[in-house]
Amino acid sequence: MRKVIAAFNMTLDGVFDHSAGIPDEELHNHYTELLNEADAILYGRTTYQLMEYWRNLLENPSGIKSMDDFAVAIDKLSKIVFSRTINEVEWASATIAKRELEDEVLELKQQSGNNVLIGSRSLIIQLLSLGLIDEFQLCVYPVVAGKGLNLFENFNNRIHFKLIKSKTFNSGAIILYYQPRVK
Repeated sequence: MRKVIAAFNMTLDGVFDHSAGIPDEELHNHYTELLNEADAILYGRTTYQLMEYWRNLLENPSGIKSMDDFAVAIDKLSKIVFSRTINEVEWASATIAKRELEDEVLELKQQSGNNVLIGSRSLIIQLLSLGLIDEFQLCVYPVVAGKGLNLFENFNNRIHFKLIKSKTFNSGAIILYYQPRVK
């Protein structure tokens, strides 16, 4: 049975923003390894379109090894996009989901294979409400954004988590690994 992992970045003030932190070589290498250990990643339309940056970088490498390696890893990973506004995607390793989120994730969890990652805030909130997330990997950047979308804004359910480990980076960023506690 596969594990569903919500891996995301946020600032000290709780802002969920892929551009608020400044990922360095060490963080890119960490996320490249995470992608290489997964079989699929789930995106909503907005995050998918943001992540297409890496497809473009693959076609025009930056010359920065850690970024180029990340581009290769994300390109290889199967991407399932949940959208009500787009019907096709250009990235060869991406597909539009044909079923509802809950049905898709329940089937993915039952299959054998490597982890399934969730890379979009909207999907994280929906799957958290459904109790379908097995682990959170929260990367907290040592930055106060001051404004932006709060990761759990408008989330009204109380959920307890168990810290299972942490990883600190030279930049001061820290990844907190949590499991939701089952009541």
